[in-house]
Amino acid sequence: MEDKELKLQVTELNKKVDLLLDYVNQQRLKTNQLEDLISDVSIVGKDFYDTAVEELDNRMVDLDLDQVKSLALRILRNIENMNRFLEIFESLNDFLIDSAPILNEVIIDFSKKLDEFEKRGYFEFISESGQVVDKIVANYSREDIKGLTDNIINIIETFKIAASPEVLNSLNKGLNAFRSIDSENIPEYSLFKVIREINSPEMKKAMGFMMTLLKAMTTETNNNKNK
Repeated sequence: MEDKELKLQVTELNKKVDLLLDYVNQQRLKTNQLEDLISDVSIVGKDFYDTAVEELDNRMVDLDLDQVKSLALRILRNIENMNRFLEIFESLNDFLIDSAPILNEVIIDFSKKLDEFEKRGYFEFISESGQVVDKIVANYSREDIKGLTDNIINIIETFKIAASPEVLNSLNKGLNAFRSIDSENIPEYSLFKVIREINSPEMKKAMGFMMTLLKAMTTETNNNKNK
């Protein structure tokens, strides 16, 4: 009975020893692999370092190790900023991807609008306007332009008054009346006929209009002098 128990214990012990030996062997293999990896990396790193030094020397680049160390430290200190920048860049890239269809539609609409302007002659009008400006610059001196600038308020006020419905209506009537006159077949008036025409209602009204206009102009002139 005791022999059986002893054999069982020996068997269990052998199994544990085998497991322990297997674990030690695996660790030894891992250690050897790690040592081989470190050796290979060291060889590659040394070759890379030697190649880099040779290349820098050929290009006459003086590499300061302190500056390299300082640069590496700055990079390490700014990892968070670099990550933030990359996040912003990714967000911007996503925005551009999402807005690409909208931008495409905007460009298409803008191109259509430019084509519409061209068909309507806007660009040709702008080109001709440029020639008008060129002629103004060529025919008027700086003093003329300065005088125009000094009187721009009066000019605008004049156009404002001229653009009123009453003035435009009067001008329209006057132009229509002038257009109705046959300039090549104007009748001759004797002094007696002139006197007789003066007594007509139309001439009396015309003279009244002229007198009223002259008086109004005189009043306006006096008011401007008193300012």
